[in-house]
Amino acid sequence: MEILDAPPAELDVEAALDALAGRYSGAGGPGLQLLNLIGGQAENLLDRLPPAIRSQLDTRTEAALHVALRAASRSRRNVPDQPGWLNSAVTTAMGAAGGFGGLPTALAELPVTTTVLLRVIQGIAAEHGFDTEEEGVKFDCIRVLAAAGPLEADDGTDLAFISTRMIVTGQAVQSLIVRVAPRLATVLGQKLAAQTVPVLGAVAGAATNYAYTSYYQEMAHVHFGLRRLAIHADHDHAELLEALRKRVEEPPVKWAG
Repeated sequence: MEILDAPPAELDVEAALDALAGRYSGAGGPGLQLLNLIGGQAENLLDRLPPAIRSQLDTRTEAALHVALRAASRSRRNVPDQPGWLNSAVTTAMGAAGGFGGLPTALAELPVTTTVLLRVIQGIAAEHGFDTEEEGVKFDCIRVLAAAGPLEADDGTDLAFISTRMIVTGQAVQSLIVRVAPRLATVLGQKLAAQTVPVLGAVAGAATNYAYTSYYQEMAHVHFGLRRLAIHADHDHAELLEALRKRVEEPPVKWAG
């Protein structure tokens, strides 16, 4: 994986890691508060889906990822990347429309939202100086999308998706989609279920999409920010990852006065 721009004249690695840790720690905050307001409880949401839909989540998610990867890449050639607030506004409106008609419209909206989320992640990769047409970058974009979503409890393992990579081919990207689909299916299944809440489906759809877009934008900044830092600072990526993990798990004490 190569970076397209030159490193800054002065680079404070410790400050950069502090900033990334702050992004990581705050990734799901506002979205989770919205979800709590509409009464969404992650552990109960999937039970609301019909058994036939639950049994198809893996295959539907895998198909959506294949379509999203192609569509997101094509769209970036014709439509410029948008600022974060606009991405959130667009997906929030899509979620409201998807939830308005209950499960049928939510199912129709799901692959579109998946494509937009992947497109947003690709845009952030480009913002950090990476070529989104490179297979390794496509691979990493899927990995970001496979990070635990905001409806899933943080068990402290999400940083695992920022692990060191090997050389990536197109076949490796396709294989990764197959592997991550079950995990992402659970997360997206919770989103679908939230959109089936009677009367509040549109509100739930808007809130979940806002939460997802905010979360994945921040996680993409963490992921590609760390890779960029490793390249610019000429530091071992694994060492930087461990330093980031320590900051997340043991935030520095701020003394008053």
